[in-house]
Parts: sequence; structure tokens; C-alpha cells
Amino acid sequence: MIKQKNIPLNKKKIKTIIFNDFWINKNYYLLFVAIIVLILGYYLMSFEPWDNFISLNISPLVLLFSYVIIIPLSIFLRFKKKEDDFRNS
Repeated sequence: MIKQKNIPLNKKKIKTIIFNDFWINKNYYLLFVAIIVLILGYYLMSFEPWDNFISLNISPLVLLFSYVIIIPLSIFLRFKKKEDDFRNS
């Protein structure tokens, strides 16, 4: 016969958040800046009349800058934690 393992029923599972390992406050600040720049870009796009210089030229550049540069930087840029500095020295 197969032996069964006795597993306690009240064993608590430890939940870990993946982002705590890779993201620090600077990453969240960059993401917040990206969201603010996106809001600014969509606000500039809403100017009347629809064919003015700001709506057609400036707002797409602001949105492109936010989507292509700031958001990827906030995701992929890794800053050293203070704990890592002490471990490496």
C-alpha cells in the first residue's frame, strides 16, 4: 500500500509579491510620471479646434514619448537597493 503523508490542515501559505524583488520606489515614481504624461498628452489632444498645431503635432509626440520611453524605463530599469550595496562591499 501507498503511504500517505500527514499534512497539517492549518498550515499557512506564505504569499510573496514578485514586484518587491525587482521594483523599488524609483520604478513606481517613473510609472507615476508616465501616467501623468499620458494624461497630459490626452488632454492636449482634446483642444478645440481639432486641426490645431497642439492637437495634431504636440500631443502625439507627448504620448509617444510616454509609451515608448518612460513606461519601458519604469519597467526595465533596475536600481540597486541599499541592502545590495552593503552585501557587495
